[in-house]
Amino acid sequence: MISINFKKGVSVLYVIFVVSILFAISFGISGILIPQVKMLSEIGNSVVAFYAADSGIEKVLIDRQNPQSYYEGTVDGSSYQVYVTAGGVGACGSEFYYCIKSIGTYQNTKRAIEINY
Repeated sequence: MISINFKKGVSVLYVIFVVSILFAISFGISGILIPQVKMLSEIGNSVVAFYAADSGIEKVLIDRQNPQSYYEGTVDGSSYQVYVTAGGVGACGSEFYYCIKSIGTYQNTKRAIEINY
């Protein structure tokens, strides 16, 4: 009788040990996967922000003969801000006519494009 009760107690300990190992593995994997899933869901925001910045560049290139120094606008829920610097001023080299930096924003995600011409 004593040995049978001892075997039952050992099996309960084995079960507790195996279950605790499985919990540790599952918590470790979820700690890795949850940030990755969050990042993947925000990739779409990055693409929209990039295209908003591209729209800002196109806006300046339409007026490329005499561009303003600052543009801003919205496109389908995203926004852009464009800064135009004349060649030879600040960080814009004298070999360029203009240096253009456009920043697109969508749901707290920002992407920028910079061109020189």
